[in-house]
Amino acid sequence: MAKWLAYSKLYRCVEVSYICLLQHLTSIEYQWGLAQVTLKQQAQDELAESFTSFLDYGISLIQKYREVFPISDPKSIDHQLSLLRVLVQIYKMKAFNKLCSSVPDLHDRIVDAVTSGTVEWYHAQKQLLEPMIKTEEENVKSLVLLIDQLNTGLTSDRKNRSKIFTGTVKVNLFNVTYLLIQKLVTEDLQEQVRSTGGGRSKEVVESLYQLYQNIRLLLHQQIYLLPNEGTLALSDFYKWFSDSLPKWLQMVYNNTVEMVQRAVQKDQLQCLGEKTKHSTSAVDIATCYLKIKQTWTQLSWPDSEEAFVIMVKLTEDMCKIALMYCRLIEQRAEELSTNKDHANQSDSDVNAVRSFQLCVALNNMRHLRVVISQLPEDLDWQGLKEDTANMISVDQIQNTLHTQLKRVNGSINNKIQGVIQTLAQKLQADIKKHIHNLSTFSQDVPLENVIEPLMKFLDNEFAYMDRNLVQENFQSLLGFLWTHIIDVINLTSHQCGVSQALYSRLRYALQCLLHSFHADGNGLPLDKLQTASFEVLEAHLALNAASTHQLIQKYCAKKIQQQATMETSKYGAVTVKVFYINQLQTLHVEILNAVNLIPLDSNGSSDPFVEVTLQPKHVFPMVEGKTTQCMYKELNPLFDETFEFSNVTPEQCRTEGACLLFTVFDHDTLVSDDLEGEAYLPLHDIPGLDGTEEAFNPTRVPQARLTLGHPKPKEYDILKLLEARKGDREAQAFIKIRKQRERKSKET
Repeated sequence: MAKWLAYSKLYRCVEVSYICLLQHLTSIEYQWGLAQVTLKQQAQDELAESFTSFLDYGISLIQKYREVFPISDPKSIDHQLSLLRVLVQIYKMKAFNKLCSSVPDLHDRIVDAVTSGTVEWYHAQKQLLEPMIKTEEENVKSLVLLIDQLNTGLTSDRKNRSKIFTGTVKVNLFNVTYLLIQKLVTEDLQEQVRSTGGGRSKEVVESLYQLYQNIRLLLHQQIYLLPNEGTLALSDFYKWFSDSLPKWLQMVYNNTVEMVQRAVQKDQLQCLGEKTKHSTSAVDIATCYLKIKQTWTQLSWPDSEEAFVIMVKLTEDMCKIALMYCRLIEQRAEELSTNKDHANQSDSDVNAVRSFQLCVALNNMRHLRVVISQLPEDLDWQGLKEDTANMISVDQIQNTLHTQLKRVNGSINNKIQGVIQTLAQKLQADIKKHIHNLSTFSQDVPLENVIEPLMKFLDNEFAYMDRNLVQENFQSLLGFLWTHIIDVINLTSHQCGVSQALYSRLRYALQCLLHSFHADGNGLPLDKLQTASFEVLEAHLALNAASTHQLIQKYCAKKIQQQATMETSKYGAVTVKVFYINQLQTLHVEILNAVNLIPLDSNGSSDPFVEVTLQPKHVFPMVEGKTTQCMYKELNPLFDETFEFSNVTPEQCRTEGACLLFTVFDHDTLVSDDLEGEAYLPLHDIPGLDGTEEAFNPTRVPQARLTLGHPKPKEYDILKLLEARKGDREAQAFIKIRKQRERKSKET
């Protein structure tokens, strides 16, 4: 006890080991049972006074723990822990409880000390950071530093001191200090911030933004409160900055615009690498967008409805910046291509540089489009939609955010298409020249040699563009060129008259170009190449390139197709039975009757007979037509006649357009016979043609009722083509027969 009394009087003068004091207190506690009987009153008073005096001293140190036990001193935390243990030990001692029963509870005294000490520390920090010149800008900057210091102090206490306070005196140091600092900050800063009116200068606006960030970090530390304290003093702090918010958003927009303009001005439109086909400004604008996204995250505006308005503003700004960038990068490409450094270069070299820079500009735009398209995920539009579900309709979100994004994507795409069109125009003139040159080659030159210059030109240009354009842009360029090629070949085809050879070249060229643009699946997909325009052109070229025989066959095929669609007719019908005798290579034809013929004579009747021929003539050159007997004054004649056409092979029957043409005439004595109607029967699938004689039974062959029809004038383009081939006797002979039928036709 004597040692404790001695040491407890020295603590104000010299440094005393708290562990040593703890040992002496333990010794007093151990001996107290005997000492309290023998110890005189004076000694008891002296011991009691030593206890209370040291407690007061210890509490005063706790009050100033930040200065007395600085974190910068590695041993200070251990010293503070030892002091707290001494204080706890005193309160546990029987001697203390006997002699100092009226002393307040240790927990309450520690809380009071920490509270008053924190208030003193807060005001000391505030005074220390007060500016010498009290302008609005300096005042806000001092507040930024103050909140930063508070955050640092709270974090340091939570990490280094909270455990020792909780473990010794059962005081939650962080709760006590954090709640108090929130209260002090709210009382001090609320009116100061509001009085700035959001800031009247750029510097003040920026400082207020930093102050907001620091206070938000301070509020964020509430996650360490145990237990959760409910509504806190700083919960609505964001309302202090209502006037600042629009200025912050404008500041972010202005800063981003300046950064983008600088980035474009510095950009030399050179690819960043072999696999990276965009240039520096594309990376820079992505970085600018990242900063805008960080602004959204940093704001974390608590009011959901106002947060939606912020999101709309940020999205609108990013869309405006995107369109500005597209305009600037295109201007930059033009500026670089007209640089005076190119004055001594040839036109071809200048064009090559221009093309390359346009390629890079295109790739930059495409890269930007990808960045823009990722905004919904990067800015968590889905989360915002869920947060505002009770306040903002889905339609409103769609109309303000998604529609805006869709609109700017469309605008960027239009810009991309415009630049691609500029690139394409440099190639279109050469492509047009090569296609027109196809007509200059002699007819003796093989088609492969005729098309070779065009294909070599395209191979070289495609290789260059593929190296310098990203895949999407390369395919878009191919799309433009393909449309141009279709137009040029179509125009050329309508200027080449009836030259079958030139049509053949154009068709061959079109097929070669199709394979080149498809590139075995590495170019444009077939569905993008074989468009409606392509199909029309291909059919047009194929028709004009066809021989006379092929055209006649196609005509017959069309008539067969038309026959299949005719169900009823005002001209009546003819009933026949046809089959093929494979062993004899003979076509068996039975003409049974005709029904509902139209009256063509003045007596209200007709004198019908049927002429049957094998068409086309060039497929069956050795086969003559047959004719039935004439049935006078009959509109429903019964012929019941059989004909056999010999030397008809299965191959002939399976030829395109092979058919039997049944023509019903009205016999006239003085003038040419009138046309009752005609019908076509295809031969490719007639019974017996498959060659299985055993299974074939002629008696089971069904009758076929063929609807009669009249040809329409200028029914098919094929007839026009054949008529135009004036020097082709076979074409003219075919046209003559068809014109005779047209003149007798009742169709107009």
